[in-house]
Amino acid sequence: MKIDLSYRQLLIILFSCLLVLYILFQARFLILGPGVTIQIPRDGEVATTSVITVSGTSRNIARITLNDRQIFTDAKGHWSEKLVLSKGLSIITVRVSDHFGREKHESIRVILN
Repeated sequence: MKIDLSYRQLLIILFSCLLVLYILFQARFLILGPGVTIQIPRDGEVATTSVITVSGTSRNIARITLNDRQIFTDAKGHWSEKLVLSKGLSIITVRVSDHFGREKHESIRVILN
């Protein structure tokens, strides 16, 4: 079986493959969904003061909340908020969602002595 392709057909096939790869590359954020990372403080950290700064990054989001209170990010997806801790164990939860309703969350525990 012999396949006889002209240069024009070969270029069309190559262009089509490149176009499909480009579309998949640009759609990667839609495919992956939202994401969130709490960078400061670390899980299990012991705090010495009742007011701490919680910060992290997010990607592909339409909404972000810190302990069910809406917060905002900068253009690169970085966020930072001050939070008042109560004595003992505190659980900090950050939830994100995208335009399609997909949600993710990350929780950490912080102990105030």
